[in-house]
Amino acid sequence: MDTATPAVSVTAEHNGSIPRHVAIIMDGNGRWAKLRGRPRTVGHREGVKSVRAVVDECLRRGVKTLTIFAFSSENWQRPRSEVNILMELFMTALRGEVRRMNENGVHLRIIGERSAFPEKLQRRIADAEALTAHNTALLLQVAANYGGRWDITQAMRRLLIDVQAGRLNPDLLDETTLAAYLSFPDIPDPDLFIRTGGEQRLSNFVLWQSAYAELYFTDVLWPDFNETAFSAALDDFANRQRRFGRTSEQIESWVTFNDRSK
Repeated sequence: MDTATPAVSVTAEHNGSIPRHVAIIMDGNGRWAKLRGRPRTVGHREGVKSVRAVVDECLRRGVKTLTIFAFSSENWQRPRSEVNILMELFMTALRGEVRRMNENGVHLRIIGERSAFPEKLQRRIADAEALTAHNTALLLQVAANYGGRWDITQAMRRLLIDVQAGRLNPDLLDETTLAAYLSFPDIPDPDLFIRTGGEQRLSNFVLWQSAYAELYFTDVLWPDFNETAFSAALDDFANRQRRFGRTSEQIESWVTFNDRSK
């Protein structure tokens, strides 16, 4: 991987038409490789280039958080040879990309149950997170050995421990309280949820946090998901009306009121 690529400048200002947080299921690596008569792992390697392209576009367009699904808790069921190569690719990507991310002001965070990973990989994750911890241009969250149901379950487990210890009153529990125990309570929920590769399901990814996310499905296989494809998803988002349970008339009235107040 080329670690000498110049840093990407941030030129976009955040506004209502740009999602603050984008979540992506990067699907289609294996099929991309199969169409070319290549091993599935070749598709995974090509997919790293698409991650780089999407990160760069987030920086240009002013997206503040990008969460990508790299390895689910169900992926351990894949052939052992593929899992091993995915672990090696994870190691290689961390080594090859972290300097570039740091130069671009990207803060890297890994979410998921990392204790199942080899110790060497866990150390490399910790080093990469520490190196980029103070960056603010973009928060890149990589979901690895992650599942939405796991996230809710581990939140409930931690919450119950606090209840049993007397640190939390069960009569005061609400959605906000539970959300504080999830994997990333310190940032806004995803505004835009993208899945590449033609499938149209959530596949156990950020289930709680995506309750009001706008869903965008595309047939483009992940290794072909470049800046242009990502821009199309962002442009589609900009043309949607997000109501959060309200009526269109209420939203339009609120927008008109705010415009007049400026």
